[in-house]
Amino acid sequence: MSTVRQFMEHHFLHFNSREVLHAAQAYENHLARGGKMLVSLAGAMSTARIGRILSRLIREDKVHAISCTGANLEEDIFNLLAANDYEIIPNWRALSAEDEQALYDRGMNRVTDTCIPETVMRHLESRLLEQWQQGAANNETLMPSEYLYRVLDDKSLQTHFQIPKEDSWMIAAKEKNLPVFTPGWEDSTTGNMFTACIIKNEVSHHQCVASGTEQMQRLVSFYQENHGKTEKAPSMGFFQIGGGIAGDFAICAVPLMIQDLQMEDTPFWGYFCQISDAVTSYGGYSGAPPNEKITWGKLDPDTPKFMINSDATIVAPLMFAYLLND
Repeated sequence: MSTVRQFMEHHFLHFNSREVLHAAQAYENHLARGGKMLVSLAGAMSTARIGRILSRLIREDKVHAISCTGANLEEDIFNLLAANDYEIIPNWRALSAEDEQALYDRGMNRVTDTCIPETVMRHLESRLLEQWQQGAANNETLMPSEYLYRVLDDKSLQTHFQIPKEDSWMIAAKEKNLPVFTPGWEDSTTGNMFTACIIKNEVSHHQCVASGTEQMQRLVSFYQENHGKTEKAPSMGFFQIGGGIAGDFAICAVPLMIQDLQMEDTPFWGYFCQISDAVTSYGGYSGAPPNEKITWGKLDPDTPKFMINSDATIVAPLMFAYLLND
């Protein structure tokens, strides 16, 4: 039986498939030269159970930071606690408005073909509320991911696991103490919960959760500490799944340092790859080709750059499997 690497090297020779193979090989070369990698997650990759393979990549030190939407942050935990209660709807395109209302009435929140039960959201909310209250009382300011790390530290949570903990990328990230940045966290279930807790006076103030600008400051510090300070080690790489705020937030750290802080010796990102099904039209960021980022001070003309036009739920696991020598 051939390996994933052998299959890709034998068949992925031209067009989009060649781009996939060369991007994976360049990722591997970047790490071999001593570089580090930030991965950004958009869409609903956690609901698509990317954790099954992303967690392995994290544990093997092939990912060093993550920038993701609040949805991806929380949905990895939802899956951990309630995977057996999820419902899959193969014919989701045929659902009527009445069918959707029936799902809502049963507390089933649909993400394409997957319905997440409302019960797991309430379960996680009760645990997060306790952590937010403690953070506010202790005058702490933590990122949303750091509060979830504290939730995961509670041994009583393990009795509720419905998948192997090895399949959770958040558990892997906690084990490795990875910084996980969540720009636009308020646009998520747990972000909405936090706001509701503030309004109901269950949490005393907003400052216990780091704002987007505070998270950006932490990302700038992280980049400065890890961008590769010798000629032998390349600057940090950027692997982007999807588009949107998860990617644009993180990649802007470099022009912030060069243009706004006037740190002219700051290196550009040392590797760039994006998987997106968006097209280049009407100024949309998600489909912007890598070369456009040169004009914004994010990439250098010599930066290895790849744009894969495909479904990330198919391509990302293949690339990660290649890196893992599967």
